[in-house]
Amino acid sequence: MTQEEQPTPSVSLQRIVESAQRLGIELDEAEALQWMTALVSLKSSMDISVDPSSGVFGSKIVMLDFSSQELAHFREIGRLVEFEDQPGIVETALALSGSSAQSKIQTYPGDCDYFERVNIKAKSREEACKVLSRIMREKALNTQKGATYQLLEVKFGNYPFDGMRLDKSIRAGAPISWNPMEIQSGNIEVMQLDGTPAVISWEEVALNPGWCKLDWVVADPAHGRLSNASNMLDVTWEAPDETITPLDGYLDPYFQEVYLDAQSIPIFSKLAKHVSSDALDDYVNQLENEVYKYLTKDVNYGKVAKRLYNIFRLTGHYEEAAFLRDLFDEPTTMLYQVWSLIRTMDDAFKPGSGITMDQLIEQADQLVLAVIKVLEGDQEAEIVRLLLRLRNALSHQNLEEGLSGTAEAARFEVINLVNNFFYDKLSAIPTIKAYMDGISGTEKKIH
Repeated sequence: MTQEEQPTPSVSLQRIVESAQRLGIELDEAEALQWMTALVSLKSSMDISVDPSSGVFGSKIVMLDFSSQELAHFREIGRLVEFEDQPGIVETALALSGSSAQSKIQTYPGDCDYFERVNIKAKSREEACKVLSRIMREKALNTQKGATYQLLEVKFGNYPFDGMRLDKSIRAGAPISWNPMEIQSGNIEVMQLDGTPAVISWEEVALNPGWCKLDWVVADPAHGRLSNASNMLDVTWEAPDETITPLDGYLDPYFQEVYLDAQSIPIFSKLAKHVSSDALDDYVNQLENEVYKYLTKDVNYGKVAKRLYNIFRLTGHYEEAAFLRDLFDEPTTMLYQVWSLIRTMDDAFKPGSGITMDQLIEQADQLVLAVIKVLEGDQEAEIVRLLLRLRNALSHQNLEEGLSGTAEAARFEVINLVNNFFYDKLSAIPTIKAYMDGISGTEKKIH
């Protein structure tokens, strides 16, 4: 999108500001206009900016929302999740994505999400897939458990047939999730539709790797908190003639990534040249699919708000984007972090976890203190009550037993509070409500 095609900030910003004030949200009109003007001044949504002081780089639109304040923390976790280069075979570029890449405005981010471009040089696609299979399994096994982390699962390969797995249906072509024990054995036991037992091996699915993603729970002693850390891979095969082919059939754009090392610029630049000219439209369509999912299926208005922000800032809905930008900075939005961290605690509360009970209880204590610090009144009292109930449930259980019904109930109630907060704020802005209604009323393809 060229500068001439970019719409300029409209007078409707004043109406957004007034609506925000009625909702108790402090939206600075001058600051919002300055940010919107910076967006309009960009020649293209795909222009790249490099921060010479920190060495990070990314799309100029993304860099407007990034703060280097927590960069050392993100780089430290990045050393756990990243794949290493192998000269002449594997070259990589690791980036922050999601709310972590918007740290200037996301005061209370949910997870530590990473995105890594992995380019494999090989004589054939089959050879590239085998290299990917090897390095992913090695990575999973080498980071299965440590003093401050625990591998949760790895997504690799697609199911070759319909069937059942642990009393849940599976369908051909859907991504396979591997737990640490299954990765170690290299096999997953399933049942075919006719009841015949079957085994799917890691090697068997290697030639169709599909969606590649690794998830950990990470304990951060310096901050006294737990985080879900994930690394989603965009894997490409570079043939001897330098042709670039995405192994999953699609080269991801870079509208929400902050790359952590300027030394990755050469590999990034090489791959960026192959991003489709329709990348922006594809990206927005993907986000709208996700909005539809979180509006109608796995209801989560916090996730809706985050995706709407990315849509609005890229499609010229600057006033709505400015509202959401300030909404994320509201103290009450730390409820989203509460929801995310309770889920993280749930993930860590597993047999054989590398996360200790002391670390889980410390996380619960930190959540209580954070709520007391930023909230007040009945809302504070209710959430603190729920978190204290959760802490009590944790302290009276053994990790081998899993979370009790009491802890699950507390988690459910906090999620409801999160949804209610974001729903009320999003629905109060007519243009945002109309956009959500338009998406929820349209059948979308859910991936």
